[in-house]
Amino acid sequence: MLIYPAIDLYAGKAVRLFKGDYEKMTVYNQNPSAVAMDFEACGATHMHVVDLEGARTGKISNIETIKKIKDSSSMFIEVGGGIRTIETAERYISAGVDRIIFGTAAVENEELIRKAVETFGKKVAVGIDLRDGYVAIKGWTEKTSCKAIDFAKKMEAAGVDTIICTDISRDGAMKGTNIGLYKELSSAVGMNIIASGGVSSMDDVRNLNKAGLYGAIIGKAYYEGAINLREAIEEAE
Repeated sequence: MLIYPAIDLYAGKAVRLFKGDYEKMTVYNQNPSAVAMDFEACGATHMHVVDLEGARTGKISNIETIKKIKDSSSMFIEVGGGIRTIETAERYISAGVDRIIFGTAAVENEELIRKAVETFGKKVAVGIDLRDGYVAIKGWTEKTSCKAIDFAKKMEAAGVDTIICTDISRDGAMKGTNIGLYKELSSAVGMNIIASGGVSSMDDVRNLNKAGLYGAIIGKAYYEGAINLREAIEEAE
């Protein structure tokens, strides 16, 4: 299993939200590139980056910061937040991003996802962000009528092979991951599943690894010191 330490960006800073609430934001570092270098020093080979402003507005807000992060390390970088057009996807890939994550656009425009897969292949992933069991969009501010498995099957049929699934109620709450959700998804689709939200202990890492997950995202637990990143990477390997 791959460990993806995460940087959430707002105004060029590394921050975290509590359960997706923009009013409950903690700034952890003014220099996200320094955070990325620490990830790599701990043995990370992959990282997850979210443009929180982009997620809410649909406009690229932190691409220069993301370029600096990419230039500061040799890690594989996936980026999500506000990627809702082919043109935006192209800008990120031209900036050196290894994988782009569609969220809102995947729900609202399935044909766009098909076109993105045709254009960029395995560089395309889709974020499935769940609130009360239903997919949430626009920076988690709106809940849709789409259920996780139904939506995942649609994305698989569209050619997507990697999904990042977040249980919003667990995100930043440090209360453990929703292992049942990921097992259910793994049984329903043959996609690479990256677990996000609530990965807050080594037990979470072990359980996700045992469940055969492709990857796990570690966010707040790294910043709060609840998980030693180097140990988590060794455990996942």
